[in-house]
Amino acid sequence: MSHRPAVHLALAVDDLGAARAFYGGVLGLAEGRSTDHWIDWDLRGHQLVTHLAVGGPAAEAMSAVDGHAVPIPHFGLLLTDGEFGEFADRLRAAGTAFLIEPYLRFPGEPGEQWTMFFRDPAGNALEFKAFRDESKVFAS
Repeated sequence: MSHRPAVHLALAVDDLGAARAFYGGVLGLAEGRSTDHWIDWDLRGHQLVTHLAVGGPAAEAMSAVDGHAVPIPHFGLLLTDGEFGEFADRLRAAGTAFLIEPYLRFPGEPGEQWTMFFRDPAGNALEFKAFRDESKVFAS
Protein backbone atom coordinates (compact mmCIF):
# COMPACT_ATOMS: atom_id res chain seq x y z
CA MET A 1 0.00 0.00 0.00
CA SER A 2 1.37 3.42 -0.95
CA HIS A 3 0.67 6.54 1.07
CA ARG A 4 2.30 9.82 1.89
CA PRO A 5 3.57 10.41 5.41
CA ALA A 6 1.15 12.38 7.55
CA VAL A 7 0.74 13.22 11.20
CA HIS A 8 -2.27 12.43 13.38
CA LEU A 9 -2.89 14.77 16.33
CA ALA A 10 -5.65 14.46 18.92
CA LEU A 11 -6.71 17.26 21.27
CA ALA A 12 -9.05 17.42 24.23
CA VAL A 13 -11.68 20.16 23.98
CA ASP A 14 -14.57 20.99 26.29
CA ASP A 15 -16.99 22.37 23.65
CA LEU A 16 -17.30 20.99 20.10
CA GLY A 17 -19.27 24.02 18.94
CA ALA A 18 -16.47 26.34 20.02
CA ALA A 19 -13.92 23.98 18.43
CA ARG A 20 -15.92 24.01 15.17
CA ALA A 21 -16.09 27.83 15.17
CA PHE A 22 -12.36 28.16 15.91
CA TYR A 23 -10.78 25.40 13.80
CA GLY A 24 -13.25 25.70 10.92
CA GLY A 25 -14.05 29.42 11.10
CA VAL A 26 -10.99 31.22 12.47
CA LEU A 27 -8.26 28.83 11.27
CA GLY A 28 -10.13 27.89 8.09
CA LEU A 29 -9.57 24.12 8.34
CA ALA A 30 -11.84 21.81 6.36
CA GLU A 31 -14.00 19.57 8.52
CA GLY A 32 -13.92 15.85 7.91
CA ARG A 33 -15.86 13.13 9.67
CA SER A 34 -17.50 13.87 13.01
CA THR A 35 -19.76 12.46 15.69
CA ASP A 36 -21.34 14.00 18.76
CA HIS A 37 -18.03 13.60 20.63
CA TRP A 38 -15.24 14.30 18.07
CA ILE A 39 -14.46 16.21 14.86
CA ASP A 40 -11.74 15.43 12.28
CA TRP A 41 -9.97 18.42 10.71
CA ASP A 42 -7.72 18.62 7.65
CA LEU A 43 -4.56 20.35 8.88
CA ARG A 44 -2.91 20.62 5.45
CA GLY A 45 -3.18 16.91 4.83
CA HIS A 46 -2.58 15.95 8.45
CA GLN A 47 -5.41 14.65 10.61
CA LEU A 48 -6.26 16.78 13.64
CA VAL A 49 -9.03 15.42 15.83
CA THR A 50 -10.77 17.45 18.52
CA HIS A 51 -12.21 15.07 21.11
CA LEU A 52 -14.84 16.19 23.59
CA ALA A 53 -13.34 15.65 27.06
CA VAL A 54 -14.69 16.86 30.38
CA GLY A 55 -12.25 19.42 31.74
CA GLY A 56 -10.55 20.11 28.38
CA PRO A 57 -6.78 19.81 27.93
CA ALA A 58 -4.39 18.66 30.63
CA ALA A 59 -2.15 21.03 32.58
CA GLU A 60 0.97 22.27 30.83
CA ALA A 61 4.49 23.35 31.59
CA MET A 62 6.48 26.28 30.21
CA SER A 63 9.89 26.41 28.55
CA ALA A 64 12.04 29.52 28.07
CA VAL A 65 12.84 30.17 24.38
CA ASP A 66 14.32 33.44 23.12
CA GLY A 67 13.16 35.31 26.23
CA HIS A 68 9.56 34.03 26.02
CA ALA A 69 7.64 31.49 28.12
CA VAL A 70 6.63 28.87 25.55
CA PRO A 71 3.73 26.58 26.55
CA ILE A 72 4.42 22.84 26.53
CA PRO A 73 2.77 20.92 24.95
CA HIS A 74 1.91 22.82 21.77
CA PHE A 75 1.60 22.08 18.07
CA GLY A 76 1.20 23.96 14.82
CA LEU A 77 2.37 24.24 11.24
CA LEU A 78 5.31 25.58 9.29
CA LEU A 79 4.09 28.23 6.87
CA THR A 80 5.81 30.26 4.16
CA ASP A 81 6.83 33.87 4.92
CA GLY A 82 3.85 35.19 2.95
CA GLU A 83 1.39 32.77 4.52
CA PHE A 84 2.65 33.68 7.99
CA GLY A 85 1.82 37.37 7.58
CA GLU A 86 -1.59 36.66 6.04
CA PHE A 87 -2.40 34.15 8.80
CA ALA A 88 -1.34 36.58 11.55
CA ASP A 89 -3.61 39.21 9.98
CA ARG A 90 -6.50 36.71 9.86
CA LEU A 91 -6.02 35.89 13.55
CA ARG A 92 -5.85 39.57 14.53
CA ALA A 93 -9.04 40.28 12.56
CA ALA A 94 -10.75 37.45 14.47
CA GLY A 95 -9.72 39.03 17.79
CA THR A 96 -7.27 36.25 18.72
CA ALA A 97 -5.37 36.89 21.95
CA PHE A 98 -1.74 35.95 21.38
CA LEU A 99 0.36 34.28 24.09
CA ILE A 100 3.36 35.44 22.05
CA GLU A 101 2.67 38.07 19.41
CA PRO A 102 4.02 37.35 15.91
CA TYR A 103 7.72 38.25 15.85
CA LEU A 104 11.04 37.32 14.23
CA ARG A 105 12.92 34.85 16.45
CA PHE A 106 16.68 34.23 16.24
CA PRO A 107 17.39 36.99 13.67
CA GLY A 108 20.58 36.42 11.69
CA GLU A 109 20.99 32.86 13.04
CA PRO A 110 20.54 29.60 11.06
CA GLY A 111 17.12 29.03 12.66
CA GLU A 112 15.76 32.53 11.93
CA GLN A 113 11.97 32.24 11.92
CA TRP A 114 8.73 34.12 12.34
CA THR A 115 6.66 32.64 15.18
CA MET A 116 3.42 33.21 17.09
CA PHE A 117 1.58 31.39 19.87
CA PHE A 118 -2.11 31.46 20.80
CA ARG A 119 -4.73 29.16 22.36
CA ASP A 120 -7.85 27.52 21.03
CA PRO A 121 -11.10 28.03 23.00
CA ALA A 122 -10.34 24.96 25.17
CA GLY A 123 -6.88 26.28 26.10
CA ASN A 124 -4.73 24.12 23.79
CA ALA A 125 -1.55 26.00 22.80
CA LEU A 126 -0.76 26.41 19.09
CA GLU A 127 2.39 27.70 17.40
CA PHE A 128 2.61 28.68 13.76
CA LYS A 129 5.97 29.65 12.30
CA ALA A 130 7.77 30.40 9.05
CA PHE A 131 11.48 30.01 8.39
CA ARG A 132 13.11 32.68 6.25
CA ASP A 133 15.10 29.84 4.65
CA GLU A 134 13.08 26.60 4.64
CA SER A 135 16.27 24.56 4.18
CA LYS A 136 17.28 25.67 7.71
CA VAL A 137 14.32 24.08 9.57
CA PHE A 138 16.66 21.64 11.33
CA ALA A 139 19.87 23.71 11.14
CA SER A 140 21.85 24.21 14.31
